[in-house]
Amino acid sequence: MLRSAEDGTRRALVSAVLVGFLAGCAAGPDFRRPEPPAASTYLPGAPPSETVAAEGPGGATQRFDTGADIPSEWWSLFRSESLDRRIRLALEENPTLAQARARLAQVREELNARTGATRYPAADAGISAERRKLNLASLGVSTVPEPGPFTLYNASISVSYVLDLFGGNRRALEGLGAKVDYRKFELEAARRTLAANVVNASIRQASLRARIGIARDLLEAQGRQFVITEERYKAGGVSALDVRNQNMLLDQTRALLPPLERELARVTHQLAVYLGREPAAAAVDGLDLDALHLPEEVPVRLPSSLARKRPDIRAAEALWHQASANVGVATADLFPRITLSGSLGSQRTGSGDLLNGVNVWSIAGNLMQPIFRGGALRARKRSAVAAYDEAAAAYRQTVLQGLQEVADALSALDVDARTLQARADAAGHARAGYEIARQQYLLGGISHLALLDARRQLLQSAFDRVQAQADRYADTAALLHALGGGWRDPE
Repeated sequence: MLRSAEDGTRRALVSAVLVGFLAGCAAGPDFRRPEPPAASTYLPGAPPSETVAAEGPGGATQRFDTGADIPSEWWSLFRSESLDRRIRLALEENPTLAQARARLAQVREELNARTGATRYPAADAGISAERRKLNLASLGVSTVPEPGPFTLYNASISVSYVLDLFGGNRRALEGLGAKVDYRKFELEAARRTLAANVVNASIRQASLRARIGIARDLLEAQGRQFVITEERYKAGGVSALDVRNQNMLLDQTRALLPPLERELARVTHQLAVYLGREPAAAAVDGLDLDALHLPEEVPVRLPSSLARKRPDIRAAEALWHQASANVGVATADLFPRITLSGSLGSQRTGSGDLLNGVNVWSIAGNLMQPIFRGGALRARKRSAVAAYDEAAAAYRQTVLQGLQEVADALSALDVDARTLQARADAAGHARAGYEIARQQYLLGGISHLALLDARRQLLQSAFDRVQAQADRYADTAALLHALGGGWRDPE
């Protein structure tokens, strides 16, 4: 009777194993890579083919090469060795990248640990010694003399393995693999963002230096202009209102400098941190705005390829993949779990004989089917499904955000070009006006005060032009970054 029950249990266990292996599938959904965006352009209507041109540095026409790929080191398009050096140093020394690399190494080792524990049986070896004394009299056995204490030595090897019949372990490995992908793309996103930040901060720093220099020249010109106006007032040539107005202009220009100097210090300190230095060691090589060259041929990759070339979008996809795998894990937890185990061992009263043969062994199979958990298992599955829906929505939002960033940058470049054109025209008129005023002054046609006023207008127009030029450079960098520039596919 007992033998029949054992045979029935063995057949049931073997049948369950065969069913699981024949099924050969993992519980939960199989993740499929999402389709690329269907849009053919980033902006409503026909995409711009080129921008307007302006006189002077940074005023060239920019032509958009739709469908072209972007260099991995897109900042080299500005053709500045100083900028290239800064970015190389930042990529080598910045602690943020070191953090991201450490996070990637951590999750890779988590995957390695889980892979080994899942794919291979667990094996353990043990050895023990136990001192015993038997009381045979308590068992009704009388011996003379009564046996004394003895030592029992045990040595054993045990092996166990969890059969992944319903793919729960495979889904867990899949989820960890997706987490590794997420960390890889996170590292790549940090690398790209750091490069873009260095470019933007460098442009900002060069712009501030130029504007501070112009503001100081303007302040000097207005100071001289104020002195002359005050002298003419004392001589009765102008009214007190003229002196007040000139003094007001001088104060307004003087008020420009502190905010510019404060912002220059902040940007310089930020650059030092980007380069992995302390702000106290913020000295970085100088970079003049005119030493940067505006990229005239701007590659613009198609929206359909944007999702594969932006690491933030790929990271969102990896999180979606991980959420999909977690649904499989939660689903597999609803089904039976089978564990096979076995052991070989030896028991001896003498340690020298411990390894001379095996006299203890066991082999067992254990099937565990959850029956009642108070609804916890199904609630966990519903939670995993909700997390999957959240990750899917987050992915779609990230794609839309990426498309918007490209559209914003394209629109900004068009506006920047027209703004620079207007500022350059104004600067040209101011320069021509100053030359006329200088000639008239040499001929005695106008006063020194009028000449200084013409120079003030020239400096003011140059001040405004520098800002427009810097905006064009910064938005060009923003476009290249938004298009996935600097991409190094970690796969």
